[in-house]
Amino acid sequence: MGSSRTRANVARDFIIGAMALSAVIATSVLGQIATFPNLRPWYSGLAKPAFNPPNWIFGPVWTALYALMAFASWRILRLPSSGARIRALSLYAAMLLLNAAWSWMFFAAHSPGLGLANILLQLALILATLGAFRRLDPLAGWALLPLAVWVAFASVLNLAIWRLNG
Repeated sequence: MGSSRTRANVARDFIIGAMALSAVIATSVLGQIATFPNLRPWYSGLAKPAFNPPNWIFGPVWTALYALMAFASWRILRLPSSGARIRALSLYAAMLLLNAAWSWMFFAAHSPGLGLANILLQLALILATLGAFRRLDPLAGWALLPLAVWVAFASVLNLAIWRLNG
């Protein structure tokens, strides 16, 4: 009896993990569709601040951040349903939508100003999600801390690009 219960838990965790991973993969792919066609010539032609990282950094950083986001949401999705869990996952979903939309605003629309408006709201949502996750599962909250730090840096970078090219 115990081993079938364990198998059921493993299967449930696997399905929840697939859902969590699918959400961040979809977010990443939606962003890449808008980003890649606009790297050249548009983005490469923009004036950038001295602290702008090389383009090759963004892929590995975002891969790690998306993995941490999937892990954090997996931990929250495994919890029993509650109002706090629903609110936390709603914040998370809104955060993912803004994450994907940023690429469309910044790259596809060729608008650092729209990107800046998005990323500032996105940062606020990341911090709210981090807090909501942390209250439900401290490790899930801490897993979002690198995302908050990176998006805070990206906000400053976005502001600088907007100012240099405005």
